[in-house]
Amino acid sequence: MTIRFGTDGWRALMTEEFTVGNVKICAQAVCNFMKDRDVWGNGLIIGYDTRLNSNIFAETVAEVAAGNQIPVILCDRPCPTPVLSYNLVSRECGAGVVITASHNSREWNGFKFKPSYGGSASEAIISEIEKYIFEVEQSQNISTMPIETAEQIGLLEKLDPEPTYLNHIAELVDLNRIRNAGLNIAIDSMHGAGSKYFAKLIEGGSSRVAEIRGNPDPNFPGMIQPEPIEKNLLPLKELLSDSNFDVGLATDGDADRLGLTDEDGNYISTLHTFALICKHLLENLGLKGPIIKSITMTNMINKLGELHDIDVIDTPVGFKYLGPVMMEENAIAGGEESGGYGFTGHIPERDGLLSGLMILDMMSVTGLNPSDLLEDLKDLTGPHHFERLDIAFNEQDREDKLLRISTSTFEHVGELEVLSTDTRDGLKLHLEENAWALIRFSGTEPLIRLYAEGSSPDQVKNIIENCRMIVGS
Repeated sequence: MTIRFGTDGWRALMTEEFTVGNVKICAQAVCNFMKDRDVWGNGLIIGYDTRLNSNIFAETVAEVAAGNQIPVILCDRPCPTPVLSYNLVSRECGAGVVITASHNSREWNGFKFKPSYGGSASEAIISEIEKYIFEVEQSQNISTMPIETAEQIGLLEKLDPEPTYLNHIAELVDLNRIRNAGLNIAIDSMHGAGSKYFAKLIEGGSSRVAEIRGNPDPNFPGMIQPEPIEKNLLPLKELLSDSNFDVGLATDGDADRLGLTDEDGNYISTLHTFALICKHLLENLGLKGPIIKSITMTNMINKLGELHDIDVIDTPVGFKYLGPVMMEENAIAGGEESGGYGFTGHIPERDGLLSGLMILDMMSVTGLNPSDLLEDLKDLTGPHHFERLDIAFNEQDREDKLLRISTSTFEHVGELEVLSTDTRDGLKLHLEENAWALIRFSGTEPLIRLYAEGSSPDQVKNIIENCRMIVGS
């Protein structure tokens, strides 16, 4: 077996490939990478989520790092990925590892590698790590040291990662304004690592936080996977429809993504959520600078860019692409369709917790509820509707499907003319009437994802159905 990193690290089924032995291989590869880059002396920080045995896999990474004489900072509790990433930057560590499969279903786990800047590893770094992985697979040269021994000799430190992160967030958002806005906020932590964070950030004023699914549970009951999309948020939607709440916020398994519902429990798409956040940054906070978005993100951002005379730059999917461009362009924000948004002054990485606070801050400044904020957005950008359809496929069919997509030519999708194509990440078709379609393979699961944006639900459904025919499903 060859371990390959996808859109954001390596993920695999725990019943098959995600084993202690393979985690040791990845950990040794990271150690070799750090030594060759001469950043090992700054230490390796390690976090983990609430999945089954994530703490054991994290300790495995720590044992390998200690065996290589690399100082280890090991989180003493489940830790959201953005919290780990900020501690990495704050402590000036050489690198970081998070044991998490993020939004994947309970059968999966993953190994996220974070370079010293705290974001997702770039393509160049991933290629380098994979080279070291191959070498370790061949040689099986892996050094280890027991956790207890490493701690006794001062090579390993246990860390509560919360205080450093919470103090930093207080510098980025006016928490007092949110605390004293009198908001009733419903939180769905989806049994993940983000549990209790919103309450700790907001408690102490007139605003009230009520949290559901806040207890860690590696089975993630009641959901297909801990991804904050509409079909997984029924308990949150029901809570808001039956109670006097102003907004619902949900975070995924490692709290780097945000899901949003309005005051009546209606789900707000990730595209509208990012557009609302960007509108807040530009109009209410007065920030000025480029916005980076993945090719799956909404054209509403382009409209906001035109209105505020700022550049909007798109990239392939994944913060391994968005993050470096955010740093290069000194961007005020970056976002992708999966619900991951990053911000200036922070790490060049998704942060579902900070994203939720931005929505709350927007409500606090404007005095408006989410449905009214959406109406204001629609007045600016016009109507935008979106749909994503995930289609499972057998890996042995991958090449046939790739060939089918790459060798076809398209003049129309349904009745809409194709104006241009983009093949940087799958096949994106720019259509007339400011609509678009995208067909791409998931970087983390055996799925073909179909995306479409248009001016009406019927137009979007028609685009999706035509894409289904293109991929032969």
